[in-house]
Amino acid sequence: MKNLTVADLRRTAGRLLRSLWLHLTTPSANHTPLLGESPRAWLRRLPYFVALALLSSLIPTGIVVLVDSYALVLPVAGALTVAQTVPLLLAVTRPLPAWWISAATLVATASVTARYDQHGGTWPWTAPMILAYVFLLFALALRESRATLIAVWVATVALTALTTTLGLPRSGDGTTMLMIALSGAALLLGWAVRDRAEARRLLSEQEQISEVERERRTLLEERARIARELHDVVAHHMSVIAVQAASAPYRIPDVPADAAEEFTAIAGTARESLTEMRRLLGVLRSEESGGETAPQPGIGQLAQLAETVGRAGVPAELAVDDGLVAAVPQAVGLSAYRIVQEALANVVRHAPGAQAWVSLSADGPALLVTVVNGPPPERTESLEASAEGTGHGLVGMRERVRLVDGRLDTGPLPDGGFKVAAVLPLDTPADRDARDARDPLDTPRETTA
Repeated sequence: MKNLTVADLRRTAGRLLRSLWLHLTTPSANHTPLLGESPRAWLRRLPYFVALALLSSLIPTGIVVLVDSYALVLPVAGALTVAQTVPLLLAVTRPLPAWWISAATLVATASVTARYDQHGGTWPWTAPMILAYVFLLFALALRESRATLIAVWVATVALTALTTTLGLPRSGDGTTMLMIALSGAALLLGWAVRDRAEARRLLSEQEQISEVERERRTLLEERARIARELHDVVAHHMSVIAVQAASAPYRIPDVPADAAEEFTAIAGTARESLTEMRRLLGVLRSEESGGETAPQPGIGQLAQLAETVGRAGVPAELAVDDGLVAAVPQAVGLSAYRIVQEALANVVRHAPGAQAWVSLSADGPALLVTVVNGPPPERTESLEASAEGTGHGLVGMRERVRLVDGRLDTGPLPDGGFKVAAVLPLDTPADRDARDARDPLDTPRETTA
């Protein structure tokens, strides 16, 4: 009979361990695979291992204390100890029901031990009981609200007083106040740990939100800047159209009346378009920014840009194909200038003193813009930290490339330098559609920006 009981206990323990292991190793719907988990993911399983370690030490200790100090029979001592310690496993996910079980077991154990002769044991609480209850309260404080924690501590004080009263004429010893003090300390400690973890989580979320908002603000600012610059480019051509249309009847002799009226209508439409563009541009301008009066830069101003960067400590070599300045449309030239400007600014910020090479060449119907810099002369820890950057400059480059339906390729080089390469189409979307229609097998290249 004794062997049969031990075998049953072994089978029951085996089933419990297999169920626990299945629970620990089965990923949830939003859980990453076990082999790909970060160290932080293992922290979610740590409470289970702590609970198992406590059970393995408190169960035999509690049984020995109840049998030796209170002369309880082994089955009763085992049942009370298991009922007191097993809720530690439940406390990982359901701390409040686990507390109810533990509190009821505390009262039941103290009531049973009060009716047996004491052989040197403390009453009403033993050391294993206090440890199990304190750890359970700590787990409870990590999950429940403040009102629940206060109610649990008040209930602990009331249960201690009730248990001591039920044990009369036996009076409680120092463990009564020890239980009250340790339970309050465990609840306060768990409360503080949870509040600190919650504060760190909220801070991390706020940092992520701030980073997203910063990137979004940078993107919107770059788009507004592009819109203002395009306004200046388009406004110039619209102004020319308006002037040519208005002056055509005076410059061309013997213009028919119908043609003169048509020229007048064209000039009026151009002026209305300019007025609407200025009105819309006012929405994009901030209160601090005024109207830009200087002409927008292009490829012709890259030499001046390279000279300016050289004075900042970054020698830059510029190579531009002959005749490229006149062949590049103004919008494409503006985008190329801004890309080179941002790339060289990144070199000044993140690799001061490094050599830079700027190359612009025509490749069929596209403009190739390449900015490459070597490693900085001296590499320090502060420089490595700054080299990571925020990536906001790349956001502006991608918007410039997207403006003209181009491609952008950026990345570090094996020698420690950095490369920025852009392909900007020189023809218009209508020209590309016409070319694709003539050659159906010619498919456009994918955008890697």
